[in-house]
Amino acid sequence: MDLPDGLLDLLRQPSPCFLATVMPDGSPQLTQTWADTDGEHVLINSVAGFQKIRNIERDPRVALTISDPGSPARYFAVRGHVLNVTADGAAAHIEKLAQRYLGGPYPWYGGRDQTRLLITIEADKISGTG
Repeated sequence: MDLPDGLLDLLRQPSPCFLATVMPDGSPQLTQTWADTDGEHVLINSVAGFQKIRNIERDPRVALTISDPGSPARYFAVRGHVLNVTADGAAAHIEKLAQRYLGGPYPWYGGRDQTRLLITIEADKISGTG
């Protein structure tokens, strides 16, 4: 499914993103995160071993919302599935996101020995408001 221009615009700025994954018991797990796009997919950067990664490894179904930072009532909701999780390029990607979201280098909150992972999400259904 093609990502609409409005969603692509939000993914290319420091927009709030909330990612939902599925816990082993079927309940939702929600995380606020930074988001990006390659023009076709939603990209999320995370750390090996985090709950959302364990959930995705077991069940690739995800949902997320991306809100307009200037008008939070304007948002896109995406339901989809994870196509790929890789460490390739993930450390460089978190630095790119830090420039966008923080205006500087990534502070490596959990230490530089973390394994960063780049998550590629394909949208199955997109809706929006505002």
